[in-house]
This record gives sequence, C-alpha cells and structure tokens, in this order.
Amino acid sequence: QVQLVESGGGQVQPGGSLRLSCAASGSILNINTISWHRQPLEKQRELVAAMSSGGSTTYADSVKGRFTISRDVIKNIIYLQMNDLKPEDTALYSCNAGPIPGFGAWGPGTQVTVSS
Repeated sequence: QVQLVESGGGQVQPGGSLRLSCAASGSILNINTISWHRQPLEKQRELVAAMSSGGSTTYADSVKGRFTISRDVIKNIIYLQMNDLKPEDTALYSCNAGPIPGFGAWGPGTQVTVSS
C-alpha cells in the first residue's frame, strides 16, 4: 500500500486558486481509483473528485467546473487544481488511493481556508 502526503494548502481569498499535490511513495499507475476528499470542521468528510486508472473523472456537484483532478504517473503525484474558491470550500483536504473512493491509503491532509 502506498503512503500519501499532501501539500499546497493555505489561506486564500474568495475567487482565488490553489493547487494541491499528493505525493505517493510508489507507483499510482495501476491503482484503481485516486481521489480527493474534504472534511469541513465538525462536518462529515465528502468526496470531491476521483479519477480511475483509465483516466475517467467524477466530481462533486459543488465543485464541477471549478476543480480539476489530475495525475503525473512519472512523478507519482496526484493534483487537485482549485479555481474560483469559495468560503464553503474551507476544509481539510485529503487524498486517497485504493480500489474505490474512501478505501485504501490516506494522506494526513492539508488545510484550505477561504476567507477575506
């Protein structure tokens, strides 16, 4: 099982952008699903974006058109590009790699705060 470490979080104003990175300790090429999840304070974790091993992607309705998941299979990094950020995007963002979203390996997370 790969180990995952996220980076790229921080504080940004509404309308701003951030790119999160998730570095894997091994190859992500054949992992069935890679995904990003987020958990706002005192709320349940939710799936934000997922990508299959074949490259197909799915997004939560709340982030469609603003967030993009991608991967670099040479560097073994999973990205989440986040544009037009809103205060409701504030959360701890974690990456996940496994058979289906929510199973397998997790990173410790990176905090994203959107406020003016």
